[in-house]
Amino acid sequence: MTTPITTDSGIPIAPLYRSPETPAPLPDPGVFPYVRGIYPTMYRGRRWTMRQYAGFSSAEESNARYRLLMERGTTGLSVAFDLPTQLGLDSDDERAFGEVGRVGVAISTLDDMRRLFAGIDQTAVTTSMTINAPAAILLLLYQIVAEEHGADPNKLGGTIQNDILKEYAARGTYIFPPRPSMRLVTDTFAYCRDHLPAWNTISVSGYHIREAGSSAAQEIAFTLANGLAYLDEAVAAGLAVDDVAPRFSFFFAAHSRLFEEAAKFRAARRLWATLVRERFGAQDPRSLMVRFHTQTGGVTLTAQQPLNNVVRVAYQSLAAVLGGTQSLHTNGYDEALAIPTEAAATLALRTQQILAEETGVAEVADPLGGSYYVESLTDALEAKAREWLARVDERGGAVAAIESGFIQNAIGENAYRLELARELGEDVVVGVNKHVADSATPVPIQRIDQVAVERQVARVTAFKAAQDRARVDAALTDVAAAATGTENLLPPMKGALRAGATVGQVAGALGGVFGEYRPGN
Repeated sequence: MTTPITTDSGIPIAPLYRSPETPAPLPDPGVFPYVRGIYPTMYRGRRWTMRQYAGFSSAEESNARYRLLMERGTTGLSVAFDLPTQLGLDSDDERAFGEVGRVGVAISTLDDMRRLFAGIDQTAVTTSMTINAPAAILLLLYQIVAEEHGADPNKLGGTIQNDILKEYAARGTYIFPPRPSMRLVTDTFAYCRDHLPAWNTISVSGYHIREAGSSAAQEIAFTLANGLAYLDEAVAAGLAVDDVAPRFSFFFAAHSRLFEEAAKFRAARRLWATLVRERFGAQDPRSLMVRFHTQTGGVTLTAQQPLNNVVRVAYQSLAAVLGGTQSLHTNGYDEALAIPTEAAATLALRTQQILAEETGVAEVADPLGGSYYVESLTDALEAKAREWLARVDERGGAVAAIESGFIQNAIGENAYRLELARELGEDVVVGVNKHVADSATPVPIQRIDQVAVERQVARVTAFKAAQDRARVDAALTDVAAAATGTENLLPPMKGALRAGATVGQVAGALGGVFGEYRPGN
C-alpha cells in the first residue's frame, strides 16, 4: 500500500483523475465568476506587467537600478523600502541605526523621492510601492513629485500595498493600532477616488501570509477575509462599494507545487467574485474581479546550492502565468543571501521574458481549464478556503480574528507543520534535505555602500536643520488636529509634506494621537 499524497493544503491527490459524471459548466474567461481569468483573451490582449522588486542603499543607486531594468525590458517599477521607512522612521532616527538602506531604499524627505524618480516619466510607467503603515505618506510624496513634473493625476497609475491587516497577522511592520490604521486605509480610498482615480489604492496581500507559513488554502482565505474587512470599513465610512472595490488589487505568492498554485489563483477569483456580489451587492463587474500581482516564493529560495533557485523561480513563474496573473515579480537566485545583484535581477527578468516570448503559454486564455486534475484542485481549494473563512467570520471578521490572535496562530501552526515535515524529510527541498552537495557554491552578493548610507543620514539631518520650523510645526499641528477629528487625513498630511515635514515627523504627529501598537497590550 502506497503512502497517501496530499497537497500543501492537505488535499488528497488521487493517482488518476477522470471526467466527473456531471461536469459543472465552465464559464469563459472574462465572465463571472472569472475562474478562467478576468479578461476574455487574457495575454493575447495584454501581457502581464513584468516587475522587478528593487530598492537599496540610496535613492540615487535605486534610481540607477530602475533605469537599468527599464532599459532591459521591465514594464513596471516595484519599490522596496528599507525597514525604517516601513516603520515611519527617518534615516537619522537612532532607532534606524544599522537598517538604513539595507532591505530597500531609504525615503525620509520629499528630496529623497525626487531623487528616486529623477529622469523617470511617472505617467509612462506604473509604480508599485511595497509600503503599509505609512503608505499614505509615501503615496503623497510620489504624487507631489509627479505634480512638480506637470503630470496629469488622472494618468498616474500604480499601487500602494496599504494592507495593514496582514502586517498584524504575518509581517510586523505596523505603527498604529488596528482601528486608526483602518481609518488611514479608508481615507486613502476616498482621497484617491477624488484625486488619483487610476491608482490602485490597496494590494491585499496573501504573499506575506504565505511567506509566514500558511497553506495555499489559508492564503486564499485570510487574504480575502482581509479584503472583505476593508470593504466593510469603506462602506461604514460612507463609501460605495463600487467606488472603491474596482481599485482593489491583490498580491499572491507562487510556490513550487505548480498545479496547486495555478488552481489557487483560479479558486481565489471565483470565491472573491461570489462573496463580493453576495455580501455587498456590487454592480460594477470590476468590483468582482481579482486583479493580482504575483511574486515567486522568497521562502522557497535556499542558500544551499543557490543556482537551484533559478529553476524554482522559472516553475513558480509558470504557475503564476498559467493561473492568470496580471503582474509578476521573479526573485533573484541570490535572494537567500542578500538583495539581488544586477546580474541576478537581470536573469530573473529574462526568465519572464522567455516565458512570455518562447514558451507559448501566453497564446491562449486559461490553458489548464478543463483539466480534470486542475478543476478538482480548484474546487477543493475553494472549499477549504471557505472553511477557513467561516472560522474567521465566526470570530467577527478579519480585524477581530487578528486582534484575538486566531489568524496568527493558524499560520504559526501550519508553519510548524511544514518545518517538521522538512526536518523529517517528508517535504523534500533539493540541496537541503535531499541531494545535498559536499561543497558550497560561491555566489557574488550585493554589498550595501556604507558611504551612501552615511550620506543619506547626513542629508536628512541637514534637511531638518534647514526646515522652516514655524511652518512645519503649524502643518504638523493640522495633521494632529485632523487625527483627533473625522476629516480625511491625507490633505493635511500632504500640506505638511509640502511644507517640508519628513516621513518620520508626519508619522509622529499621527502617533501622538493614535498611539503605537504593541501586541498583547
